[in-house]
Amino acid sequence: MISVSDVRRWRQPALDSVFQALGSRRDTLVGFDDELNAAKSPAGWTGEAAQAAARHHGELTERMRRIVAGISAVRRAVGEAADAIKAIQRTLGDAEYLAGRHGFGIADDGKIIDVLCTPVAPGPAGEAQMRERATMRVELADRVEQVLRRARDVDTDLAAVLERAALDRIDDGCGSSLNDASIAGQAAGGLSTIEPPAGGSPADNAGWWSSLSESEQAAMLKAHPDWLGNLDGLPAVVRDQANRARLGTERTRLNAEAARLEAEISALGDRLTRSSNERTDLSIANALSAAKAELNTIRAELIPSLDAIDATLAKGDRQLLLLDTSGDKPKAAIAAGNVDTAEHVTVFTPGLGTTVRGDIQDYDRHMAQLRWQAEQEADASGRSTSVAAVTWIGYEAPQVSEITNPNRSVASDALAQRGAEKLAGFLNGIDASRPTDPHMTALGHSYGSLTTGLALQKGTGVDDAVFFGSPGLGTSHVEALKVPTGHSWVIEARMDPVADFAAFGIDPNQMKGIGGLSAKEVVLPDGRHLNESVGHGSVAEKVGYLAPGSTSQYNMSLIVAGLHDRSVRDRAIGAGDLLQTPIPGLY
Repeated sequence: MISVSDVRRWRQPALDSVFQALGSRRDTLVGFDDELNAAKSPAGWTGEAAQAAARHHGELTERMRRIVAGISAVRRAVGEAADAIKAIQRTLGDAEYLAGRHGFGIADDGKIIDVLCTPVAPGPAGEAQMRERATMRVELADRVEQVLRRARDVDTDLAAVLERAALDRIDDGCGSSLNDASIAGQAAGGLSTIEPPAGGSPADNAGWWSSLSESEQAAMLKAHPDWLGNLDGLPAVVRDQANRARLGTERTRLNAEAARLEAEISALGDRLTRSSNERTDLSIANALSAAKAELNTIRAELIPSLDAIDATLAKGDRQLLLLDTSGDKPKAAIAAGNVDTAEHVTVFTPGLGTTVRGDIQDYDRHMAQLRWQAEQEADASGRSTSVAAVTWIGYEAPQVSEITNPNRSVASDALAQRGAEKLAGFLNGIDASRPTDPHMTALGHSYGSLTTGLALQKGTGVDDAVFFGSPGLGTSHVEALKVPTGHSWVIEARMDPVADFAAFGIDPNQMKGIGGLSAKEVVLPDGRHLNESVGHGSVAEKVGYLAPGSTSQYNMSLIVAGLHDRSVRDRAIGAGDLLQTPIPGLY
């Protein structure tokens, strides 16, 4: 069993030296090819001695071929093992650095040991530190688990090649030259590349990916983009490349499926016309109806969703972080900016009626505007920074047409619960994919605020959360959101009835400990005039919560950029709130 101390003791430069020596030895032997062939049958030599010599020459040639094949196989295995060890030790080193920063150590068996010398201070700051350390402990355990998993795989593969070579079991191929044998041996010496951990956490996935060598990562990206595009914990640039590669494949698959369904519909129509059996007619009619519905979904929903994604990516400076065409509705997430390098990352989750086909372009446009606004405000304050803004439609939001379906209705939290699992993984994946965590803000509108609130309760590493037009967060206690104290915010516009529903926990603007941000018309100290947001809409050009030039959007941009001190505060108690039971301790 491979231990952490074994990984620490491995010496990659020694394997590099062996790799070079084996290459030199192989080249020397292959260089004898012409000389060996020339000695096969000297001109004019005949008889039994010549025949015996030919037989011996053949045996010698075969033996040389097998030696060359064995050397080539071992050389490739050693070279790939050296590259893998470099990546494995780098990943272990990163985990040890993180462990030291948070007061942990890594035991020889991979367990995480608490070595914090300074006790955690009491109060909100101490509680936040304890939550962060608990999260980090789990993340470290997952990362080290993948280091050891990968190390065992490399050790096993290398040992298997060495054993086969020692037992002369490396195939020298069907060629006639020593160079042919070298090529055959090299093909037999490759190490396997371990697959992603089944059901892995974002930290598992991050540990697995970083433990692969650069050549293995490139090969994995080329061969299996379907494995990587939606894997939380991988770098955004990797997910983007994988999902862009999948776009064309998905379009081809859907067009082929549409053509198949068209042929099936035509054939079923012909059968129905010719049939005279009532029971057969019903069976054919049902099959015909199902085929037509499936074809309509492809033409009206799936392919237009890919079109909308393509159009959004064409704007430039975008990353496609999620692409999923399974289920009733396609899912996607697109970032404006670079999630891997931005100092501030915000993730927006929309609500009722949202579809990729109908909304990804508009939401992306508003997120790009919010990103620009946040960077502008940071520049103006002398704290220049970088921002990435993600539109996350990674769940199937409820639709107006589904209101009577208890499993999909906006009146139920069923879809939000399922979406929260995915959103929590996505948020944690951003932190896990980066060597340093960004300042991360979660934005949730309407039913999307419920999805966001439920996700935050699972623990996500989110630093700020802004809920607007919210019917409830799935809790009545701000502490349950596991966001640092004083960093949960609510915006409620005038004449927004949804914001007073309190259907999923207490009305957020009556929740003790949550900060209120204004959506009213204001004039800033620098003379800028900001517009009021009215009603429930998020992206209405003039009055929506995200409308450029609105107080609501301005406040969100400040929270996203970490400029909390400049925000315009307001609890926004309206008629709808007065009809509810008063909650003490309002902001």
